[in-house]
Amino acid sequence: MGGKSLRLGFLTLAVLLLAAASEGAEPPPSCEAVRKVFQLRRLGPLGGVPELPRAGVDLQVCTSKNPTCCTKKMEERYQTAAKQDIQQVLQTSSATLKFLISHNAAAFQEMFEILIRLAENYTSTLFCNAYRNMAAEATVPVQEFFTDVGLFLFGTDVSTEEFVNRFFDTLFPVVYNHVLNPGPTDISLEYGECLRVARRDIRPFGNIPEKAIGRMGRALLPSRTFLQALNLGIEVINTTDHLHFSKDCSRALLRMQYCPHCQGLTLSKPCMGYCLNIIRGCLADVAEVDLHWRGYIQSLEELSRAMSGAYNIEHVLLNFHSLVNDALVQARINGPELSEQVHKMCGPPVRKPKEFPGCSFDQNKDNQVLKMFSRDSEETLTNRRKEFISHLRLYRAFYGGLADQLCGNELAAADGLPCWNGEDVVRSYTHRVVGSGIKAQSANPEVKVKGTDPVISQIIDKLKHVIQLLQGKSFPKYDKWDLQQTGSGGGVDEQISGDCDDEDGCGGSGSGEFKRVLKITDSGMPDKTNLSDVKQIHQTNDGSTLDTTGAGCTAMADYMTFMLISLVIPFLSLW
Repeated sequence: MGGKSLRLGFLTLAVLLLAAASEGAEPPPSCEAVRKVFQLRRLGPLGGVPELPRAGVDLQVCTSKNPTCCTKKMEERYQTAAKQDIQQVLQTSSATLKFLISHNAAAFQEMFEILIRLAENYTSTLFCNAYRNMAAEATVPVQEFFTDVGLFLFGTDVSTEEFVNRFFDTLFPVVYNHVLNPGPTDISLEYGECLRVARRDIRPFGNIPEKAIGRMGRALLPSRTFLQALNLGIEVINTTDHLHFSKDCSRALLRMQYCPHCQGLTLSKPCMGYCLNIIRGCLADVAEVDLHWRGYIQSLEELSRAMSGAYNIEHVLLNFHSLVNDALVQARINGPELSEQVHKMCGPPVRKPKEFPGCSFDQNKDNQVLKMFSRDSEETLTNRRKEFISHLRLYRAFYGGLADQLCGNELAAADGLPCWNGEDVVRSYTHRVVGSGIKAQSANPEVKVKGTDPVISQIIDKLKHVIQLLQGKSFPKYDKWDLQQTGSGGGVDEQISGDCDDEDGCGGSGSGEFKRVLKITDSGMPDKTNLSDVKQIHQTNDGSTLDTTGAGCTAMADYMTFMLISLVIPFLSLW
């Protein structure tokens, strides 16, 4: 019985609204409902709202033949509220997308910072265990090198070629002092400077520095671009969340959202077609972002695939110590010849009293802090990147369908219900509904669109530029992320190819590299197989072998790898 009464009540209300639509909207008997909403929304002092309808001759937008509950001051406040409302709706609609990108950008940056720190630890461990006599002097070159890696990765204008060369330049005097021409005293600072300057001509490390330059450039550049692209994605959303609406758009929003209040219709919603015309007109510039946003996400996806395999930043950074070892082996093999070249360029060694500092690298400094972190499932940087892209792909059409989303989900009346058409409450909207984009707005009956917003034009230009970066087109040296480098000259020859599987981590060759994929097992500890791979034996040209591992130091570094990576995984597990 109660259900029938409720249905009858709704039917009566609909009949009354339709009657008003056919005979013209009648003035409200009082403005009490308008006053309540005005006060609830905190739009201004309640004393400025009439208690009874009045003539609205001073109104500019919400004009009506009938008496109205609005004043000119109220109309101004309603216009401000209408713009704020649409800004809020825009921000709400993009909140999930913005959260997805911003949190992943922060998490990926932290993961890269961890990888840099681990790679530095691996390299310091190499010196501590295999070349302990030069470990203290190698500390500064190692630290400066990985500082430069971070600066490059996070956007500073530094050259990979420059900082790799600087590392080997600074390392050569240390190697000469302790490996090529060791003695009871150290070489002088002036003699060391001569060696540093002469390193590129003498080439004591063979082609290893060139290999390092190629690897670092090809691994760091995509990751740097990936981070830059994520930050631009946040900038795009922030820009479209805070649009500057034209005067005509602002008036149309006022007419759609608050003019019905002036007639006492505080519960009415705009017709769907009416809403689409106004929102598509106000967001005409934003719709132009759609094509470039789709290209942006597609290019991010392509780059993400390219960052696997030999482009894998994990593989390159965590195996840099292996390249350093190859360079030291190369110098030791060619020691007599190199000493002769040094004598020709710098003269006989000039020495000073020898110092005996110990190894300054604390292998256990992170251990206690990281014991609390664990992860139940296997996680890799590549897999998390894939997961992020799979979620981001769902937002390819975000800007193309934004107006439809706002009207369909938030603003417009449901189909079949009486709705506001800008003048009255009617059965349906009868004007033509235009499409999205600037060109389509020439036929818009509700909003006049004049030209392009320069702020949106600027963000489109930035999207075009970052798409070129993502596709590698702005870097002729690494065009299309083509990776094919064959070592030349002395030392260990190497050819890098992109054929290795994502899960294989691109295990190494004669250079002594080994698989390093960051895995967290069920216990949160490193996989035993990975630990057994840590011990490395480098074969020299004369057939002898050199163990560069040391007892337990690299195992500790592997433990740190897996425990550190679990520190940042919770950021990404949100998705």
